[in-house]
Amino acid sequence: MRLSRYFLPVLKENPSEAQIVSHRYMLRAGMIKQSAAGIYSWLPLGYRVLKNIEKIVHEEQIRAGHIPMLMPTLQSADLWRESGRYDDYGQEMLRISDRHGRDMLYGPTNEELITDIFRSHVGSYKDLPLTLYHIQWKFRDEIRPRFGVMRGREFLMKDGYNFDLTKEDALHAYNRHLVSYLRSYERMGLQAIPMRADGGPIGGDYTHEFLVLAETGESEVFYDSEITDLKFGDRAIDYDSVEQCQAVLEEFTSRYARTDETHDEAIFAEVPEARRRVARGIEVGQIFYFGTKYSEPMGATVVNEKQDQVPVHMGSHGIGVSRLLGAIIEASHDDKGIIWPEGVTPFHVGIVNLKQGDEEADAACEALYKSFTALGLEPLYDDRNERAGAKFATMDLIGLPWRITVGPRGLKNGVVELTSRRTGESEELAPEAAVEKVAQIYAGL
Repeated sequence: MRLSRYFLPVLKENPSEAQIVSHRYMLRAGMIKQSAAGIYSWLPLGYRVLKNIEKIVHEEQIRAGHIPMLMPTLQSADLWRESGRYDDYGQEMLRISDRHGRDMLYGPTNEELITDIFRSHVGSYKDLPLTLYHIQWKFRDEIRPRFGVMRGREFLMKDGYNFDLTKEDALHAYNRHLVSYLRSYERMGLQAIPMRADGGPIGGDYTHEFLVLAETGESEVFYDSEITDLKFGDRAIDYDSVEQCQAVLEEFTSRYARTDETHDEAIFAEVPEARRRVARGIEVGQIFYFGTKYSEPMGATVVNEKQDQVPVHMGSHGIGVSRLLGAIIEASHDDKGIIWPEGVTPFHVGIVNLKQGDEEADAACEALYKSFTALGLEPLYDDRNERAGAKFATMDLIGLPWRITVGPRGLKNGVVELTSRRTGESEELAPEAAVEKVAQIYAGL
């Protein structure tokens, strides 16, 4: 993409309504625009990152054996009356009526709808286990939406639902989701700690939230510092192996890590004092096992081996896809702007032409642009007739991990400058060597 042809409405000043770093930088970098309180239009740069995060989530869900689908945003209130949640959910639910007077709602979650789909098409234990998921827009009418996409009313979420014959099978699905979430977050450059949490309106006794540590987090968290040394890495996991998935669960949840709703001071005191930490965290996902909470009242049953009709055991598992943009920025920024991890960056590399109109500089930038494109990488070429300082400021603000600077002086020596946004370190390389180095970085992802 050439910046002269791109829609990137950057702001020089900090918006007064933005209280936290992620909201401030998302507005300044032209990623979002508020449409109404807690509701945003996703502008091209923000949309690119959103789609990259969504792609990682899809890939890791499919790797774990989960099946993608798509459910509607509007749901019938009758389904929620069946489960008993229609009146219990509270004012966060947006309730509406269609032109025929039928009660509808804008879905805050999809347990009822997916259970209805399941009971309509599955009747035998031979069709289990089954996990279906989708990535869809949700709406929860927050009384005080704030912090941009971190606590909006409309948000994009991955929610998945497992159906299993027994509790043991369902807990394996729970563990499988935990593993897939750890992989997903690490690919996004995040360390998301699984913490014992409260079931809330979803219900269930088994539940973990995944939290990213950040000063602006909405939750107070308590944890053993040893947990921050854990990395999932690129280890191979057989998702069908109960033992392997259980081992990962135990590795990542055996140390103390809880949100404020489930914090137990007596148990926390057993952690060596030097390792006790109190901080704030941003929730970016949650997994639940809730047994037959929905299947029993809604008649989601199967025939087992003994030909008995039994309710299936269920769980639900969510990742806040749009919220993750804010969490990544909160965890990865400096006073100049965003620092995108390579796994989610909107463009792989920025190309800055220090002297637009110079024949040699223009030709070198065009050659770099074509080289990256031929390799399947997406460069953002700042070909505007702007001063160098303004170009650097834009690149720093939007946070591309790598920048190649091209100028007449360097080209006389046969080199361009490759700069890491995260470290600020630069090196002079031949243009072909700079392309090769950037390509190798992304080849490992």
